[in-house]
Amino acid sequence: MNQFLKDVLTGLQSSPKQLQSKYFYDEEGDKIFQRIMESKEYYPTDCEMEIFKEQTPELASVLKNGFDEFDLVELGAGDATKSFYVLHELIKIEAKFTYYPIDISSHIISELEKNLPKKIKGLNVKGLNGEYFEMLKKAYRVSDNRKVVLFLGANIGNMTPEEAQNFCRQLRSHLSENDLLMVGFDLKKHPETILNAYNDEKGHTREFNLNLLRRINKELNANFDLDAFDHYPSYDPATGSCKSYLISLQKQYVTIGESQPIFFDENEYIFMEVSQKYSIREAEELALQANFKPVKHFFDTKKWFIDSVWKCV
Repeated sequence: MNQFLKDVLTGLQSSPKQLQSKYFYDEEGDKIFQRIMESKEYYPTDCEMEIFKEQTPELASVLKNGFDEFDLVELGAGDATKSFYVLHELIKIEAKFTYYPIDISSHIISELEKNLPKKIKGLNVKGLNGEYFEMLKKAYRVSDNRKVVLFLGANIGNMTPEEAQNFCRQLRSHLSENDLLMVGFDLKKHPETILNAYNDEKGHTREFNLNLLRRINKELNANFDLDAFDHYPSYDPATGSCKSYLISLQKQYVTIGESQPIFFDENEYIFMEVSQKYSIREAEELALQANFKPVKHFFDTKKWFIDSVWKCV
C-alpha cells in the first residue's frame, strides 16, 4: 500500500475524519494555490514579500550576524522567491556563505541549483532533497560552518501550537549554540480579515480543498462526488486557530480502491487544515520554550506579519 493511500484511509477511518494538508499540492493544487496567493483577500504572501523587498539590507546584516563564514539553510525553499532578495544582498556585501535549500521535491531542488546561480552571480547553491531534519543532519555532515536557518511563509502555522512547540524543540536539537533561525508568523488581527483570507470571494480556497478529493479520485480510484461536499472555514480569535473543513451535504458512502466503503453522515466534517495565528508574545514564548532567544522582529507596514530571528542558546 502506498503512503498516500495509507494516510487517506487512516484519516477517513478515524473519528473525526481528517486529511493531511501536505497532499493538497499536486500539479492542479499548485496552480490553485497560486490563484489563492494572487487573490485580494489573501494577505500573508504580500506581507512577507514586503519585508524581504523593503528591509533587505537589515535582514542580510542580522542574518550574517558577524559570522566570517556560514551556511544559509532554507526549510521548504520552494522557488526561493522571498529569500532571493536576501541571497542577492548577502552576495552584494561579499558575505561568505553557501545556500542549502531543503525541499521534498527533487524537481524544485534541481531547478534552484540550475537557475539561482545564473540570476545571482557568485552564489553557491547545494540543494538537499528530502525531509527537513534528515537534510539538516546532512548539512552538518557536509559542513561544520555556523548555520542560519530560514523557515518562512508562516509554515509554522500549519501546526497546532503543541505541534509547533515540538517542532521548534526538535529543530533546536539539530542546531548548535549561536546558530540563528528566522521564522515567519502570521499575527492575530481582525477576525474578518483572517477569515476572508481563507474564504475568498472567487472560491479559490474552496476549490483548493475540494481538489484533494479530486486527487484521491484520480490517484486512488475513489468515487467522491465533489458536489456532495462543501468548504467551511472557521476562525477563533481566542485561540488564534483558523481551520478548514469539508462538510458532507448528505448521507453517503465513498469507496477508495479496494477498501471497505466509508460512510459519511449528513453534515459530518473532514478536518483539512489549520492555519495558526500568533501574538508577538506567543511567538516569543515559543522561542524561549525551545531554547532560542528572540533577537529581532521584522514587521510589514501593516504589522500583520513578522519574520522573527532567534538565536540558539
